[in-house]
Amino acid sequence: MQEVYQIITNKLPEMSKSQRKIAKYVLDNAESVPFFTVGQLAKMAEVSEATVVRFSTFLGYSGYPEWQKAMQDSVKRQLTTVERLKISDDIYDSEDKAVYEMFQEEIVRIQKMADQFDIIAFHQAVQAIIDAKRIFIVANRSAVSLGFFMEFYLDLLFQNTELIRNPNGISEKLFRITEGDIVIGISYARYTKNTIDAISFAKERGANVIAITDTMFSPLIPYSNITLCSPSEMPSYIDSFVAPLSLVNALLTAVGRKKRKEIEKHLTDLEEVWDRFQIFHK
Repeated sequence: MQEVYQIITNKLPEMSKSQRKIAKYVLDNAESVPFFTVGQLAKMAEVSEATVVRFSTFLGYSGYPEWQKAMQDSVKRQLTTVERLKISDDIYDSEDKAVYEMFQEEIVRIQKMADQFDIIAFHQAVQAIIDAKRIFIVANRSAVSLGFFMEFYLDLLFQNTELIRNPNGISEKLFRITEGDIVIGISYARYTKNTIDAISFAKERGANVIAITDTMFSPLIPYSNITLCSPSEMPSYIDSFVAPLSLVNALLTAVGRKKRKEIEKHLTDLEEVWDRFQIFHK
């Protein structure tokens, strides 16, 4: 059977304006739409419920329930980079319009994260970072960009943080992990096996594991003590890290506020060193 999202992509040229609105919303929110009711999808795509039902039959399904099941089954299978490139080419009408649509979609992704945010897990993550003897961040491929950013500021504050990005060195690095350490695993669809293996090993060693990922269907979830979700999917061959970076910013800011007195002294000392070596342009 042809994959449900590929069916949508293939039929884009035949769609009416209302159908394209549904298709665009579904492709841009593939991790959550499979669990929407007809009414919820109609509201989010700004069309009528009847239009959503007709859309499901237009795709070749007997009705919304069959289409919904097909989408739920597809949650387990992530689109390839080539498939996502094709979707981005088909879904945006023009280059100029696409730019502004993408800006707007980033705003929507951040709002979506805020609406579904687990503030209790967030505070648990902040406290775990503060209490940690050592912090190991595991990130691979494009998620390394988030890992580098997080490592820079946490190590600046605590001098106990290390980013592990080389798959060949993971075993040697994580072999030192103890119960007083935390491991922050960062991975988004299509999740990297090395990251999953690393946090699985860390969990076995008794370390506190924080997963920063996209949905509660992420394969990182079974191995994490604390999970923080932020959407990253967009109809393009790249991942959107605007929402995840906002989440990381919030974590770093919250950690800084909780440890303000200690960090102020540390940063004051660092300013003298930076001035000595003329780090910043004057």
